[in-house]
Amino acid sequence: MTEDAARIEGLLRAMTLEEKVGQLTMIRADFDAAGSTLLAPKLADIAAGRAGSVLDLRGASAILMGQKAAVENSRLKIPLLFTLDVLHGYRTIFPVPLGEAAAFDPDLWTRTARAAAVEAAADGIALTYAPMLDVARDPRWGRIVESAGEDPFVTARFAEAKVKGFQTDDLARSDAVAATAKHFAGYAAVNAGREYASADFSQRTLEEVYLPPFAASVNAGVAAIMPAFIELAGVPLTAHRALLTGVLRERFGFDGVLISDFFAVAELIRHGVAADAAEAAALALNAGVDIDMASGTYTEGLPDALGRGLVRIETIDAAVRRVLALKLALGLFEKPYARGEGALAPATIKAHRALSREAARQSVVLLQNNGALPLPAQTSRLAVIGPLADAPGEMLGPWRAAGEASETVSFLAGVETAFPQATVFHANGGDIPAALEAARASDAVLLFLGETANMSGEANSRARPVIPEAQRALAEAVFALGKPVIVTLTSGRPLVAPWLFEKAHAVLAAWFLGSEAGNALGDILSGAAAPGGKLPLSWPFDAGQIPVYYGERPTGRPADPENHDTSKYLDVPNAPQFPFGHGLTYTRFDYTEPRASVATLRPGEILTVEVDIANIGDVAGEEIVYLFIRDPLASVTRPLLELKAFTRIKALPGERVTAHFRLATDAFSFPDADGKPRLESGEIEILTGPGAAPSLLKRCRVHILTNE
Repeated sequence: MTEDAARIEGLLRAMTLEEKVGQLTMIRADFDAAGSTLLAPKLADIAAGRAGSVLDLRGASAILMGQKAAVENSRLKIPLLFTLDVLHGYRTIFPVPLGEAAAFDPDLWTRTARAAAVEAAADGIALTYAPMLDVARDPRWGRIVESAGEDPFVTARFAEAKVKGFQTDDLARSDAVAATAKHFAGYAAVNAGREYASADFSQRTLEEVYLPPFAASVNAGVAAIMPAFIELAGVPLTAHRALLTGVLRERFGFDGVLISDFFAVAELIRHGVAADAAEAAALALNAGVDIDMASGTYTEGLPDALGRGLVRIETIDAAVRRVLALKLALGLFEKPYARGEGALAPATIKAHRALSREAARQSVVLLQNNGALPLPAQTSRLAVIGPLADAPGEMLGPWRAAGEASETVSFLAGVETAFPQATVFHANGGDIPAALEAARASDAVLLFLGETANMSGEANSRARPVIPEAQRALAEAVFALGKPVIVTLTSGRPLVAPWLFEKAHAVLAAWFLGSEAGNALGDILSGAAAPGGKLPLSWPFDAGQIPVYYGERPTGRPADPENHDTSKYLDVPNAPQFPFGHGLTYTRFDYTEPRASVATLRPGEILTVEVDIANIGDVAGEEIVYLFIRDPLASVTRPLLELKAFTRIKALPGERVTAHFRLATDAFSFPDADGKPRLESGEIEILTGPGAAPSLLKRCRVHILTNE
């Protein structure tokens, strides 16, 4: 038995039932009238061992007080685990995950998570509820803003990068925080994109779309996982033993902590699968949930459930072991006050701000450009118009942690900095005549439209993800002037706006860019930096297309405009407004056909694919190159495209560079009925290009030869 294991067993032997249940209970900090968090009313529970972890407490001094109550005043001196939603930054805010996913840069994803962890840990936080790994294909769902988009491969790479950044290779480091992969699994498939609704999808979709990112997080060593609020096939995920224990623990080998979502254990009663707290607690614990977040159901229900024979003490002990093991791994027993001890150095904050600016530049997607960008250096008069032009608080998005509007650069401020020689006319757009007056006085109009932060995120589903009507009226009036109009869309989802794309000279998807939003956009508008992002999901042409995504499976009647009885709409096109991977920059690239290293590939071998890309524009540029596969003949239908790799290349004007990809034969397998990988003989198409638009992809073929 290891030293840590012996310590855990010693604590278990010494614990009362109340103290064991306390380790499985997460309490929430109270909020005063000013919005500050405090723990004082609950210090007695902590000292009595009735709480093992705390949600939403902020500030190093408050956390220190709470930790002292546990370590110095409780009977067994077990430290508390302080937790918070640190999704895309703590004090320095980075682009929201959907925006950062547009950078297609795992190294960037790791670095921003590392910076967030450093700042959060400096305040005493030891665990974050990130990364969110829900593969999201419905922009009506508010929490799509927290996702990495529609693709399971991208989301799996996002998972690996974020876990690495938050946790490092040593959780005991005082600047590391435990990551929590969420929401296991399929939460983004809620019916009609409505938050907290039920979901219904096939076992194959579960295996091929929703499970791979969580498998990747487990392989990366994620410390915790959170089940989704939803039910699947009649079983709420909080009580889904087949998935939480059977898949996560037994198949994937996850040995960390399972933490319920907020109040989710108590909500098993509302789901209609538990009659009371004892039944709800028993269902969750027996399924594998170790910590009850904030509902108090374990405190109220587990002793009763034990007495009624609904749970066994061995099951309680197993959960306590996992919680204690996480606290030991985080170094909380040896150095309970290490997180929160030291203030961040000014140089660290400065470096994090520079990283925020870099991440924001890489996250912006140039959706269209009719020659309006970059703005000419001689631009002397600019109109900055719209409700999001001077709204620094909105730039922080729906999960801002400790981010402050006063420390955030607005778009207006960024434009003024980027164009010091220009006269800037600003109007918020509430008064349309005043906005039009500003526009008439300008050489070009910068129009800032979209969503406020509270229109995206949890519980903010939108049946019609469109630009608000008042903003459309403003835009239409500005377009009517005939001036060059550059639109920047701030949002946590694609916004359906075909009318806008018909009339704007350029459109940028800026998402919620974070602390350095204005400076990053100023860099792009001026040409000091080129936009580097590409869409991590398909952008709908119409809400009626939702969900629309590139990885659909073939039908026996594919769309044919000459044949009525085929799969198409009468009133809108099948294709999205912009496909997955779409994103322009200030130069153009030309692709050759990909080259495969071998014509025949056998199990265990490696395939190398090369493709040449030439910069045929006038300026240096970067390009994200995608590699998809297509299996045209298999024992089950395969998606029309499957992403298997992506990379970023840089090229000077006239320069030709080669992108290299390495694929193991596992990349060509797919799950069988039991979730095990199946590799079949046959021809595979390899497709490379700048995105999922079929017309832009070049291809070659390889033959898979198995022993079957």
